Amino acid sequence: MLLPSPIHQVSFRGKSLFVKRDDLIDPFVSGNKWRKLKYILQDAAEKNKKHLITFGGAYSNHLLAIAAATAKNHLKATAFVRGEEVSNPMLTLCKLFGMQLRFIDRQSYQHKEALFEEHYANDSNVYFVNEGGASKEALIGCAEIIEELKEGFDHIFCAAGTGTTAAGLLKGINKLQLQTTLHVIPVLKGGEFISDEIAMYESDLNKLQLHTDYHFGGYAKTTPELINFIKDFTSSTGILLDPIYTSKMCYAIFDLIEKGIIKKDAKVLMLHTGGIFGILGKIDQFS
Repeated sequence: MLLPSPIHQVSFRGKSLFVKRDDLIDPFVSGNKWRKLKYILQDAAEKNKKHLITFGGAYSNHLLAIAAATAKNHLKATAFVRGEEVSNPMLTLCKLFGMQLRFIDRQSYQHKEALFEEHYANDSNVYFVNEGGASKEALIGCAEIIEELKEGFDHIFCAAGTGTTAAGLLKGINKLQLQTTLHVIPVLKGGEFISDEIAMYESDLNKLQLHTDYHFGGYAKTTPELINFIKDFTSSTGILLDPIYTSKMCYAIFDLIEKGIIKKDAKVLMLHTGGIFGILGKIDQFS
C-alpha cells in the first residue's frame, strides 16, 4: 500500500496541474475503491462476517477491488453481475482472486436488497456491499483524502458515478473549513441527481459545483475526442487515464480553464481515483 498517496505536478497544454495519485495505492484495490473498502472491511471484521456480497457490471472496477481485497483478507466474495453471462478480462481477474459470479437479468438487478434477501437471508456469515461501495463507511474513508493534503488548493476535481467519493471529499473540506471549491464531474447522463446523493451524507453544499456536460454520451460512453484526449494526456504526462471516469474529469478541467471559468493561474488538484482496468472494455478504440 502506498499511503498517503503522492501528489504529482504535471504540465499539460500550458497549465500546471496537481494530481493526487490514489491510483498508486494498490494495483487492484486502487483509488477511491480502496478508500471506500477500508472501513467496509473493518466493519465486516468487527461483525465477524466472512463473505462479502456485492454488485456490479461486467467491467466493474468495484468488483475487481472487492475480489482482490477479500483474497488478501482471507474472505469469500460473491458478485451479482448485471446482464447476460459473458466472459472478459476483468471478470477473469475477479475469478482468479476467487470471486464467485452470479449473472442476473437487468430488471432483477435493480432490486439489490431483494436479491440479497432472496439468496442469503438465512446466512449469518454474509455482508452486504452496495454497488460501487456506497455507504457511510465509504464516506469516512473518502473524507480522509482531504486530511492527507499538506497544502491548500483553490479547486479540487473528482469524477462521480454514485456521489459517495464526492460526499466524502466535501465532508472533509467542510470539516477542515478549507477555502476550496469541490468540482464534481458526473460521468453519466442526467447527473444532476448526484447533488441529491451528496446531500444525503453532507448537508452543506456551499463549496460544491456540479458540471453535468462532460458525460460524452452517458455512462461508459466515449467519443473520438475523448479517446484522443486520453492519448494526448497520457503521452504528455505519463499518467494513464481510464475512459469511464478520470478522463472525463480531466477533460473538464482543461475545458473549464479554456473557457475562463477556472482561472489559468488557479491551483487545481485532480483526484485520480484509479479504475485503470476499465480501459479493457474500450481497448479496441485505442488501436
